[in-house]
This record gives sequence, C-alpha cells and structure tokens, in this order.
Amino acid sequence: MNQSLAKSPFAIRVEGVSKRYRLGERLTINPTLRDRLVELTGRLQRRGRQVEAEPLWALSGIDFEIQPGEVVGIIGRNGAGKSTLLKVLSRITAPTEGRIEIYGRVGSLLEVGTGFHPELSGRENIFLNGSILGMSRREIAEKFDEIVAFAELERFIDTPVKRYSSGMYIRLAFAVAAHLEPEILLIDEVLAVGDAAFQKKCLGKMGEISRQGRTILFVSHNTAAMLNLCQRGILIDHGQVRADGPIEPVIQSYLRGLRVATPWDLRECREREGRGRVRFTRACFEDGNGNPLEQGVSGRPLVIALDYEAEDGQPLPNCRASVAFYDGLGQTLFNCSSELVRRDPLDLPPRGTLRCRIPALPLSQNQYVLTLFLEVNRQVEDWILNGIELDVVDGDFYGTGRLYPDGWRGKGVLVPHDWSIPSGDDDDD
Repeated sequence: MNQSLAKSPFAIRVEGVSKRYRLGERLTINPTLRDRLVELTGRLQRRGRQVEAEPLWALSGIDFEIQPGEVVGIIGRNGAGKSTLLKVLSRITAPTEGRIEIYGRVGSLLEVGTGFHPELSGRENIFLNGSILGMSRREIAEKFDEIVAFAELERFIDTPVKRYSSGMYIRLAFAVAAHLEPEILLIDEVLAVGDAAFQKKCLGKMGEISRQGRTILFVSHNTAAMLNLCQRGILIDHGQVRADGPIEPVIQSYLRGLRVATPWDLRECREREGRGRVRFTRACFEDGNGNPLEQGVSGRPLVIALDYEAEDGQPLPNCRASVAFYDGLGQTLFNCSSELVRRDPLDLPPRGTLRCRIPALPLSQNQYVLTLFLEVNRQVEDWILNGIELDVVDGDFYGTGRLYPDGWRGKGVLVPHDWSIPSGDDDDD
C-alpha cells in the first residue's frame, strides 16, 4: 500500500484486493503472550478433532479507482464486506491479496473506539490523532477550538474518553476526522450512534468538505443521505463489486436485491429483524371488497393483508403494526401505523390476518416498496425492510376524469386539495 502527497490522477486505486479470514480464528492486532497461548491452544484442539478453521473471503477481487474530490457511497447488505474494505483502506488490516495505492492523508471514522486511547482525555486524543495525520502541534492548536465547539464537549474535553458515552465518543471522533483536514475521509455507519440533530450536523459538514474538493468514502444504509451527498455509488455483495456508477441506479440495484424473491411468501425472507417469536408469513393486496389485486390504482381502496403466526401459540397483547411505503430510491413516502389511528393497542390471537385499509391510494403510477413491522408488548417481533413491491397504475384520484401528467411524476404522492378564486364581491366598481 503506497501513500504519497504527490499529484495523481486518482486518490485511491484498488487492484484485485481480497481479504481472507478463518472462521473460529482469534483476530488480534497486537497479540500479547496470552493471546498467542490461547491461539496455540485452539489450534491444538482443532488438530485433535481434525477440524481446520474454515476460510471466509470477506473481499474477493475488488477493483476500482476514485478520483480526487469524489464523494462515493459504499452500499450493501450487512456482512457484504463494506466495513472490511474501509479497514483495509485505513490500514487497520492488510489485504490478503491485491494492491492499494492512496494519495493523500487519510482520516477514518470507522467504529466506536477506533483511533482513541481510552485513558487519555478528549484534549490529548485530539492532539494524538492530529499527530498521526502528520500535522504539527501548531496546526492542531489552530483547529482545536473549532473541533471542541462542533463536538459540543467543552465541559468534558479534559475527561478521559473511557468515561464518554457512545454518543459523546462519536461526536468527538467525527469532529476530529472532519476538522483536521485529511485529503481522504473514510466514514462507516457509526453516525447512526448519534442523535438526529448531530447526524444532520455531520451530513452538513460532509457536504462542506466535499465542496472543498476532498475525497469522501461513505458507508451507510441511509439512502436519502447518500442521494444528497454522493455522486457515485459502489454496491458490494459477498465481497465483490456488483455495481459501480451514478448513485441513483446503484441504490435502486441494492434495494431490488433486498426484496423477497416471491413477494407473497414471507416465510423464507432472511432480511428481517426482531425477536422472531411472531412472524409475518404471507402478504397480499386486496380491493375494498376483499378481492385479490395484482396492482394498486390511484384513488381506489387498497388493503394490505398480512398473515402472521406466533411460534408458541399464545395470545398477543398490546400489539402495534405498521406498513411503510418507499419510493424506488428507498426514501420514505408515508407510514400506515395502527398506533396513529387506534386509541387502544391491538390484542391479537396467536395466528391470523392483519389488514391495513387505505381508502384512496395516494400514489401516482410507479413501483413502490413496502416495509412491514410488528411489535408485541413493546418488543419488536418482526421487521421486514423493503419486503414486498407494489405496482401502481394511475386512476381518477381527484374525481375530475384526469390522470396524473406523465411529465410530473416524481415521488408520486397525491394530496387532496382545492383551489379558490376571488368571488368578485370585493372588486372595485
């Protein structure tokens, strides 16, 4: 891995990079004698059982170039290899195969705890990180007040960071990474740790950094943030680059890959979260009379019918269900939640069908994706992100006999409204 401040036609070049781990192997960056002994004992135990650690290729033959000043979103499922790629680029771990060239100072914000010494204060860690980036003490001092103000940690700046909450830690880590002016900034999903106000502040700062011509690699599942910040996207799947190009089609490709292969059967869906004691098993669409639909029609009733089942066969008290609608780029359009329209929570039998009825579908012609959510006694049981698709065709939503104009189609939300004109009573004679 080469790094140089000399001018180059690219900021990062990655050629045939692969990273192999072995399942069951202890990974220690700076192993102690105890770590060595534990590793040796594990090897002897595996040898006695004639079992070898299974290789896992977290990255496999990755190739790309990033130009100076590009803002690139790295997207993919959990476990796809995104974080491993950033760790390799940050030189936290070395690639098993391949070559990486980096031109410019690299600032990294990868995971809580990376880059800070827990026994040192926030002040001392700011100077430590600046020194690692090759900055002089005077350069760091000039940025110090700005860093502390951005992180909003004036009262705690001389406290050891081991006493910081995860949110405080991230605020300081981002402030350091953003203000010490590395030519290349690598940011993982850690911004999700902060509160909404600080996330917005960080995204604004990243936009400012990009306008200064610095290079940013941004790993996130927040597609809206990527659309606003990035011009280019790279989709990683099973350690390989599956798509590389303008951000919108890359995000669309990623979201298509998340959806269930057979939308009506949810039993085999793997991309779901929650405890799993209660699961959605099937989904379908109906009209207002209970007849099955293959697509929705603007302005017409739509019913989302969701079969569910509890594995222990027990009644389900205090339930909350919701269906969220997203456009093709993963941006939220609206959410239909039982909590918003019912005074009392749902009390459900151990199995059955939940129906969410929309009296007049407020969407124009397009394809949409739906996320399904079920909570029981304040515990998330099933949460299927982008689980099923809904095709919508235009209908007479406004009751005027006119369809939504083709040239106006955007996110496609239709809003009931009216226009008034002066009655003429107030006109001057």
